[in-house]
Amino acid sequence: MSAPLPAPPLPRPDQRWALFLDVDGCLLEFADDPAAVRVSPALRALLQSLHDQLGGALALVSGRGVRDLDRLFDTPGWALGGLHGYELRYGDGRHRELAVDPTDQARMRSAVQVLAAQLDGVQLEDKQHAMALHCRRAPDRLPALREAAEAVAAGLSGYELQPGNLVMEFKPAGMDKGRAVEELMRHPPFAGRTPVYLGDDLTDEHAFEAVNQAGGSSVRVGHREPTHARFTLPSPAAVQAWLERVRDALGHGQDLAQGVSIDADNGGRHRNA
Repeated sequence: MSAPLPAPPLPRPDQRWALFLDVDGCLLEFADDPAAVRVSPALRALLQSLHDQLGGALALVSGRGVRDLDRLFDTPGWALGGLHGYELRYGDGRHRELAVDPTDQARMRSAVQVLAAQLDGVQLEDKQHAMALHCRRAPDRLPALREAAEAVAAGLSGYELQPGNLVMEFKPAGMDKGRAVEELMRHPPFAGRTPVYLGDDLTDEHAFEAVNQAGGSSVRVGHREPTHARFTLPSPAAVQAWLERVRDALGHGQDLAQGVSIDADNGGRHRNA
């Protein structure tokens, strides 16, 4: 059994952070229906404040598409990595989308729709360029879903299978969240900063590795093992509490030597050391 991970630190006055945040399972609790998720005004205001204090160096990196992220967060204008990086919106508002062969995409969509109809307890999430099959309402269906999805993926070109938390997703090949973070880090306002990435799922492991290699901080949300993350927070509620402390540290130039920290096992509340 690996040693428990520590809670993430707060930014030091001499650090310039670039903050990357997964959405579902990290900022927001999972829902049986991904379309039913809502963002509270308090969370959106917190993220906007962090975005402003970081000079725009905040990005959401999600399996959701950019359009869906704009819907959830009320078109914030922040940098976004959608569909695991297949779509990117840079800090200056420019948008890039990778090319996918229309024939490959049509073949994937048809095969996944057929598969969804064959599996009881499985919900189809249509992201247009990607498709996900969830079994959060019937977790016992995961082994059958995984086996069937792997068989279908073996016959597809241009697409690959991405396992996640009670989900199997068919996404365009050649892109993951780690590559998305690396690409954003090559452009302003992220370039030259220290990357900090928070995520909860297998899809975030690529980003953890990329951030570790760049000398940043990788933060797992939840208790999933194994992981490449070097820090942890237990839940989305703890993430929000920690982000509030980050906002305060950025806003007041707080020095961590004063002994303020986050207790990862106590819901993210702060204590004086």
